[in-house]
Amino acid sequence: MSEETNNQEEEELYEHHNIIVDPKQTLLRIDRFLFDRLPNVTRNKIQTGIKDGFVKVNDREVKPNYKVHPGDQISVFLTTPPREDVVVPENIPLDIVYEDKDLLVVNKAAGMVVHPAYQNWSGTLVNALAYHFENLPEMKGNAGRPGLVHRIDKDTSGLLVIAKTEQAMNGLAKQFFDHSINRTYHALVWGVPDEPKGTINVNVGRSLKDRRVTSAFPNGDFGRRAITHYEVIRDLRYVSLVRCNLETGRTHQIRAHMKFIGHPLFNDVTYGGDKILKGTVFSKYKQFVQNCFKLMPRQALHAKSLGFIHPVTKKYIAFDSDLPEDFTALIEKWENYVNHTDPNQE
Repeated sequence: MSEETNNQEEEELYEHHNIIVDPKQTLLRIDRFLFDRLPNVTRNKIQTGIKDGFVKVNDREVKPNYKVHPGDQISVFLTTPPREDVVVPENIPLDIVYEDKDLLVVNKAAGMVVHPAYQNWSGTLVNALAYHFENLPEMKGNAGRPGLVHRIDKDTSGLLVIAKTEQAMNGLAKQFFDHSINRTYHALVWGVPDEPKGTINVNVGRSLKDRRVTSAFPNGDFGRRAITHYEVIRDLRYVSLVRCNLETGRTHQIRAHMKFIGHPLFNDVTYGGDKILKGTVFSKYKQFVQNCFKLMPRQALHAKSLGFIHPVTKKYIAFDSDLPEDFTALIEKWENYVNHTDPNQE
């Protein structure tokens, strides 16, 4: 087996490896060789590190297609993510909707991860908050996530409230715990629900087959209580715009609930919405949907409004946000299709 040492210096955020290739090692590309041996490091990061000169074989830089030989001495000097409770401040602009001395409300763009985690240690909302604000509080057991009292998915856009003081954090956390926060989302879903207005009261929890996915458990034997109130606000024949009010706030709740009732979110890869689930078999329609997928390459979900009792002034405050450009363009495209296409002639 290879002899390997790993000395990690967390202050500098670098990971060091020295590997002596086993005498019986067959010829193998170095990027593949390192990918098989370095834990929690992507092949892309390895290839970039090789190209940038952070990987040397026998003290010489090599290319990603170099084939390792028995006895080669490989030194690796890669940047590595910090511990989960270490947040690196980054000068990332914030779309601040409201701010006072106790809290702020931000409008998060789609594609931004809320807090650092595996494979997303930088470029997150928390990295931005750490740059723009000092000494944000942290909830107990939530180290490395200053200011956060809730979150939304990476590819979901919309409003988040951030606590700037301990008093604000405690007051907001209690409202989330009591389910008294008013949160409204807009979602474009496949099909049109038979009931234009209703409540989904079905437990959700991590899938028993894939822990990255949230599943619905209608028998209540697994998961946690989850309640979503929905209403169709625009019927677009094969898809519909739905308003969802969260009574509880479980991970992927809306996405899992809408899939459960047979109406996955449009272009939601995780929950099957990235396939054509409603409509015709004609190639013109298929091409139209593919163009819609390209127009909005994420799940069609936006955290539109947020209302709560201010934890210090005790006054109710509420905020609303416009749908982002990709979402409005998607709706306009579907409206144009519906208004100019006869369903009997498709």
